[in-house]
Amino acid sequence: MFDEQALYDQLQRGFPLQPRPYQALAAKAGLCEQALLSLLARDLGTGRISRVGAVFAPNVIGVSTLGALSVPPAQLDRVAARVSACAAVSHNYARSGHRYNLWFVAGARERVMLDATLASIGDLTGLPPLDLPMAREYHIDLGFPLVRQPGARPRRTPLAVRAAAVALDDDDWRLVAALEAGLPLTPRPFHALARQARLGVPQVLERLAQWSAQGVIRRLGVVLRHGRFGYRHNAMCVWDVPDAHVDAVGMRLARQPRVTLCYRRERRLPDWPYNLFAMIHARSAQDLQPALAQVRAAAGLKQVPGSVLVGTHCYKQRGTRYAIQVPA
Repeated sequence: MFDEQALYDQLQRGFPLQPRPYQALAAKAGLCEQALLSLLARDLGTGRISRVGAVFAPNVIGVSTLGALSVPPAQLDRVAARVSACAAVSHNYARSGHRYNLWFVAGARERVMLDATLASIGDLTGLPPLDLPMAREYHIDLGFPLVRQPGARPRRTPLAVRAAAVALDDDDWRLVAALEAGLPLTPRPFHALARQARLGVPQVLERLAQWSAQGVIRRLGVVLRHGRFGYRHNAMCVWDVPDAHVDAVGMRLARQPRVTLCYRRERRLPDWPYNLFAMIHARSAQDLQPALAQVRAAAGLKQVPGSVLVGTHCYKQRGTRYAIQVPA
């Protein structure tokens, strides 16, 4: 009997770029190809996994931003439904602890498209959205460890390999569009991907290998819905750090094992004075509070002005769609 959680730990990264990748993964786990495909199909159908595919580095093949709305509590579900209906929105969460209580991520191929999305959300909701583009990434991974080894520390992507923005041609964009929904659960998924992108299989495998080596693709594998695997509690921590010190503090914060995301974003004065963000995920509410205290102390942030916004409801969660834009 195989350990399902240990298997998903392995499947979150290093998806083989070969004609029958599921067969190779199944062999490593002591399974047959059909058994692995059946497991993935089951969990895709129940919503435990989001997709099998690529996680692109932020702001490398397109643009994205973190947005927020200050919503009257009685209207939160209604407004959230309107935001989630926007095709460019990938994540949409309610958070407590601040008057800005609805937080979403939106992406687009170009900034002008993203601006149009934000304007549309403002028109649909009657509320002006905060636009908080990322200024610098310190750590973003979200490959959640399911089986913790004693003394093991979470993986950290070296800052030296952060990818720069790349220009894509029409072939590339067709491949991105085909890839964004995820690889099909068939024995030869890259053949199906190539047909959809109107490219040859060798060309697809070569380009995916190139993007992975360059850091354009941050991770290739199974993308979990972490709440379905026990990480049901999270908090977005924000601080107002002097600009001269924020990079040093951010890099120190990113090294903390409990931090799953860490980045600097633009302030929006006077409404939003915070420029340093970190996400912490936990399996229980009891574990979340000591994790927050531990992170503050270790990063030297106890005396720095800040706020903690605890996630209360997930309205939408999927991969960012850069290639496909639907008019508002």
